[in-house]
Amino acid sequence: MDGQMTFSTPGKVVRIGGASGFWGDSSLGPRQLVRSGGIDYLVFDYLAELTMSILAGARAKRPTEGYAIDFVTVALRSVLKQAVEQRIRIVSNAGGVNPKGCAKAVQALADELGVPVRVAIVEGDDVLPLAAAMRAAGTVEMSSGEPMPERLVSANAYLGALPVAQALAAGADIVITGRCVDSAVTLGVLMHEFDWAADDFDRLAAGSLAGHIIECGCQATGGLHTDWASVPDWANIGYPIVECHEDGSFVVTKPADTGGLVTPATVGEQLLYEIGDPASYLLPDVTCDFRQVRVEQTGPHRVLVTGARGRPPTGTYKVSATAPAGFKVSGQLTIVGIDAAAKAKRTGEALLERGRRLLRECGLTDFLGTRIELLGTESAYGPHARPLPTREVVLRLTVTHADRRALEMFSRELAAPGTSWSPGTTGAGGRPPVSPVLRQFAWLMPKEQVTPTVTLGETTFTVTLPPPQPQGALEPLVPTEGALPAGARQTVPLLRIALGRSGDKGDTSNIGLIARHPALLPVLRDQVTSERVATYLGHLVQGPVQRYELPGIHAINLVCERALGGGGMASMRNDPLGKGMAQMLLDMPVDVPTAMLQEFPA
Repeated sequence: MDGQMTFSTPGKVVRIGGASGFWGDSSLGPRQLVRSGGIDYLVFDYLAELTMSILAGARAKRPTEGYAIDFVTVALRSVLKQAVEQRIRIVSNAGGVNPKGCAKAVQALADELGVPVRVAIVEGDDVLPLAAAMRAAGTVEMSSGEPMPERLVSANAYLGALPVAQALAAGADIVITGRCVDSAVTLGVLMHEFDWAADDFDRLAAGSLAGHIIECGCQATGGLHTDWASVPDWANIGYPIVECHEDGSFVVTKPADTGGLVTPATVGEQLLYEIGDPASYLLPDVTCDFRQVRVEQTGPHRVLVTGARGRPPTGTYKVSATAPAGFKVSGQLTIVGIDAAAKAKRTGEALLERGRRLLRECGLTDFLGTRIELLGTESAYGPHARPLPTREVVLRLTVTHADRRALEMFSRELAAPGTSWSPGTTGAGGRPPVSPVLRQFAWLMPKEQVTPTVTLGETTFTVTLPPPQPQGALEPLVPTEGALPAGARQTVPLLRIALGRSGDKGDTSNIGLIARHPALLPVLRDQVTSERVATYLGHLVQGPVQRYELPGIHAINLVCERALGGGGMASMRNDPLGKGMAQMLLDMPVDVPTAMLQEFPA
């Protein structure tokens, strides 16, 4: 047993289990939480920006698709009957770009299982019909300023939690949404259960933080933890549960007898994940300030989270759109033996040379982009790669082109090196498929131009948003400067004094760092400057780097622009989401007072 100790404050407690962090997460989560979590609600998050691109592509091929099919065929099929028996209500953004289709499939499953459920649909996020007018009005991309593409495949506003709350209030057992912010599936539950007002901004910020902590599944319970070796039983890792109180405080935990780890470090890493400016984390319902959030261990695998503050939201929704950008093919070959890296590099260069020759002979233009990566040689580290001899390298070769036919022809050549060139060439795996490239395009849209609706049975009603309020002044941070001790310093990897986690927002990489002890935060301030990070990761980061502070958890957050080669489907990198960028940065050398290294050993 975990030996979990109960922490509570007087009054009602709502227990919410986070069963999915993305489309493709394990089927273990919902079964584990329903069977042993003792929860009131089960929430699922499926819609990363990349997922929306994939779903838009699926709908373009088959109009009946465009939602997270696994939500119905795997997740709900395994738990729906038991969830209904336990009166567990379910909220999910699995609707993707086709929430009606998802709800129809859910109802069909319920009928098959003989389970009576009321399924609500939240819509209004699809703003593709408004794109032409927005384009004519001169709408530009919110980060780059580029004009809107002539053709979009999808365009969805990030809705908030109010429609979810109203769907639950109307009596829904299951709520299916299209695009909403990830945390809204949890905040909507809490607004309904605690009857939080739409202008109770501190509580809305706290509820959003609860949703943010569990929206990525096991990332809150030891998944992707910097100190991975300390996390037990990966195979049975526990999915997160938040025990929420009316005042906005909540405890992060997990089901008993499961693996994983819930500590201030694991929760803190997830708090930092992809939040940008922690003083102004913009959501449709509230502008969150997480700078003074506190995390406290209150028992084994129990962490109390307090201190979120909120201000009124902006008057706009963020719209995430996808635009066609040609086609892509990516293939891999394994090269074995002496001089494996040199052989792999020459193989990639020869394939590109041959490909260009074939394009010319067929009267086709050159590739839009090409990328050779030598996996196993630290090629992603650029100038920081360690040139160690290796006798096994994976050549990853990616090319893009405007014409599918060009890449179909090139794909046929990718297996040829198996008998043509380097000895030790293996692992071709057949011809890689050609896939369309959908690049992301984001802009801001006035909220009055978007109409969220809820449909339950034969009834559809419009969700009226509260009137806008001025944002007001940002609460200043209490100075927490700490002087570094004088004397000798020692150069160590950043990992020695910090934990790290990275993620993406389009073409922006977000790298969060937590000092391993509060007293080490001044070292992060001194050594991990925006300028140093921009230089150290300069082979990947093409834009500016902004640094923000969260003294409540002795952390800093680094927002690196134009850092992911276009991000998502548009990127040709092996790591298009920047999952490895924090790991790279943790290798950066930092100068730390020797006295502090002795006082706070790793």
